[in-house]
Amino acid sequence: MGRGTLHFLASAGGIANLFAESASALAALQLRIPETFNQAYFLGMQSFTIVVLTSLFTGMVVSLESAEQAVAYGFANMVGGVVAFGAARELGPMLTGVVVAGRVGAAIAAELGSMVVTEQIEALEALGLSPVRMLVLPRMVALMCMLPILTIFADVVSIVGGMWIANAVAHIGYAEFIDSVRARVVLSDFLNGIIKAAVFGVIIVLVGAYQGLGTRGGAAGVGRSTTSAVVIAIILIFISNFMMSYILFGRAG
Repeated sequence: MGRGTLHFLASAGGIANLFAESASALAALQLRIPETFNQAYFLGMQSFTIVVLTSLFTGMVVSLESAEQAVAYGFANMVGGVVAFGAARELGPMLTGVVVAGRVGAAIAAELGSMVVTEQIEALEALGLSPVRMLVLPRMVALMCMLPILTIFADVVSIVGGMWIANAVAHIGYAEFIDSVRARVVLSDFLNGIIKAAVFGVIIVLVGAYQGLGTRGGAAGVGRSTTSAVVIAIILIFISNFMMSYILFGRAG
């Protein structure tokens, strides 16, 4: 327990320090714009397909489970609101964050870990260049911007998939579904979900970068760092999702 506690505190402090260095570099306008756009394409656009597919089938499943029961009990006019409500507040940002963490978190940890093993990080430091400014900050800004965009697509695709299933399975009209969405979901639900996504993007990059830069032990160490980055990022996404849900929605609810 002692070793585990010390390891947890060291990791928390390391990630916090990494965030402080990145924020300081961003405040000093030391962002590498071309590299940021490259990372936005790699981390964001190349995750588009898997995010859309995940969101589509999730919305369809939620609609499938709720539509028949709603019709049976006379609440068919609530199905659209249920699907959109869950997608906007929770499923859209959280599933997008988890899916992207599995792909992006592993990629960042593996890339930076390989650079540590091959002593490229030491070469940057020998040239007087900050690894945080050169490598971490562009990825953090890129994913912090791209994950909310992916979440918007995820919300839309999830609602459209749920609408199609509700019509195909329970014969709920498209107009009735859309009216239910308008009646039960407000703009702040979507905006708060986008805020969540931005926070998830920062968490994914910081955890992946911390694990990658802390790689030790050659190729085997890169594998351990990659696995740890994905697991820790997903756990932190769930924890932070609960905390932000309580802050953004809990008291109002």
